[in-house]
Amino acid sequence: MRIDPEQLRMFALIDAHGSLAGAAAELGVTPAAVTGRVARAERHWGVPLVLRDSRGARLTEAGHQLAAHGREVDAVCELAESAMSGALTLVSRRLRVGTFMSAALGVLPDAVTALRHRFPDSDLSIVEGTSPTLREQVAAGEVDVAVVGTYGEEPPLPGWLVATPLFRDPLVLCLPSDHRLAATPPSRPVRLALLRDERWIAILAGEAARAQFDAAAAGAGIEPSISFETESYDVAQALVATGLGVAVISQMAARPVPGVTHRELERPRLHRELWAVHARDTRLTPLAPEFVTLVRRVCDDLTHRWAGTPLAEVVRAQS
Repeated sequence: MRIDPEQLRMFALIDAHGSLAGAAAELGVTPAAVTGRVARAERHWGVPLVLRDSRGARLTEAGHQLAAHGREVDAVCELAESAMSGALTLVSRRLRVGTFMSAALGVLPDAVTALRHRFPDSDLSIVEGTSPTLREQVAAGEVDVAVVGTYGEEPPLPGWLVATPLFRDPLVLCLPSDHRLAATPPSRPVRLALLRDERWIAILAGEAARAQFDAAAAGAGIEPSISFETESYDVAQALVATGLGVAVISQMAARPVPGVTHRELERPRLHRELWAVHARDTRLTPLAPEFVTLVRRVCDDLTHRWAGTPLAEVVRAQS
């Protein structure tokens, strides 16, 4: 039978206090309970461990052996408490944020700046990745909170994670500046069906953005002729500028690129949803809900700025 560490501590306390009552007070039990534990220990070892008289209690040589190890137990417990306290302090100050590129450019800087002003001693780190990878990293505890994107659905998550909606990012048409539809008045959205005979620069097959595009194309009676596949909206815009094809990209990712014109798509507009993914229980990551609140404010401000603002002005502001 293994020795109970509390039994060892009890003998160390009897030795330190010189009485069963003193040990009982520190253990938070009654003197009678300590007396019963000593009796059980003596029956187990088959030798006397404590000698009692009117002046108190003292340990036998065998009792001193147990008390010595009890003091070691106490020392280890103190070290563990100190280490745990230090670790919790570090964890409470730490925030590991994950994001994808256009969110890192579009919404993260203001939120991170606000967080650092509010919590100047925070230990903040940021990693970049794709939305599926970032969700996996949050689930594995490698990232505390991640800004991710989905196309027409909530992010699939295990039960211990939660997704907070942040922002609806419209998708826009990206055209070579000499394209026939580039002359369309900026206030007039373009119907996807008008691009039936175009060559396309599309998101990689198998990605959620590609599935959304393929469904929209099918609904418009288009069988897209794909010139190039990429996972980057920046790459898509650069290739559109060469005249290789047209593309549908995120408005947040749209940048002023020489040789490129952006136009709104006719409603119902395609869009990407942004979410903040983090653990439901944030007691170990108290900065996570603070960050989510701040990034939601940034996204709300962006929504208000975009409302009623011509697309060309939105794109210029993102240069």
